[in-house]
Amino acid sequence: MFKILERETLAEHINKFVVEAPLIAKKALPGQFVILRLHEKGERIPITICEADPEKGTITLVVQEVGKTTYELGTYQAGDEIADIIGPLGKPAEIEKVGTVVAIGGGVGTAIVYPEAKAFKEKGNYVISIIGFRSKRFVILEEEMRKVSDELYVTTDDGSYGMKGFVSDKLKELIEEGRKIDLVIAIGPAIMMKVVSDLTRPYGIKTIVSLNSIMVDGTGMCGACRVEVGGKTRFACVDGPEFDGHQVDFDLLIKRLAMYKEEERIALERYLKERGKA
Repeated sequence: MFKILERETLAEHINKFVVEAPLIAKKALPGQFVILRLHEKGERIPITICEADPEKGTITLVVQEVGKTTYELGTYQAGDEIADIIGPLGKPAEIEKVGTVVAIGGGVGTAIVYPEAKAFKEKGNYVISIIGFRSKRFVILEEEMRKVSDELYVTTDDGSYGMKGFVSDKLKELIEEGRKIDLVIAIGPAIMMKVVSDLTRPYGIKTIVSLNSIMVDGTGMCGACRVEVGGKTRFACVDGPEFDGHQVDFDLLIKRLAMYKEEERIALERYLKERGKA
C-alpha cells in the first residue's frame, strides 16, 4: 500500500498527490512514469511522475479527472492509501546541454514537462517555457515553471489569462522573430504535439514529444501502447514514452486513443451515478 501524504486541488478537476514511495523516488528520473491501481478491483492507469524526492521518499503525481479511475482518485485525501504503484517505468528523458530549449506543456502536460524544464535548466541550458490551458481556471504550476525558466509564456484558448491562443501560436511567434532554438520538448494532448511537430519540421528544429497512448501493463508485454514511429511499431511503455515528434504517426495515435471512448463514458457515468446514490 502507498500512503498519500499530501493532497491539493491545483485547478478545476486537477489534483496533486504526494505519495510515500521510497523505492520509486530513489530511482525516478524526468520523463518516467508509474502505473497505479487504486484497489483490488481497480484498473491500471499510467501517470507521469511530476517530482521525486529521494530524501523524503516521495513522488508527486498530478492527475486530471477525466475518467472513472481518475475521478475516483480525486476523492482520495491525505492519509488514504493506493493499493499498487509500480515504477519508475519508461526511458528517462535525455537531458543534456544543447543551448536554447523550448519546453511546452499543454494542460496537465505542464506537470510532465516541469521536471524536464528544471533538469534542462540545471544542465546550463537557456529555457523558454510555454504553457497553455483552455482558460484561466485550468492554469497549473505557473510559479513552479517560472522558477525553472529564463522566459515563461502562458496562453489560454479563450484569452482569459496570458496570451490568447495556443502554445503553437507563441512558438510560431518565437520562430518568426528569428530566435535561436536548439530543441523543443512538447508534452500534452496528441493534437497539440502534432501541431507543434508540424510547425518545427520545416525549420529542422529537433522536437521531442511524450506519447500518451493507451497502456495496460507498462512493461511491453501486452502491446496495447503500440505507436508508429518512423514507419516502425514501437511500444510507448518501454521504447518511450518520448520520441522524435517528426517521426510519429499522430493520426494513427489519435485514432487509437479514441478506441474506447464509449466504454470510458459508460464507466464514468455508472461510477458517478453510483457515487451519487451513496
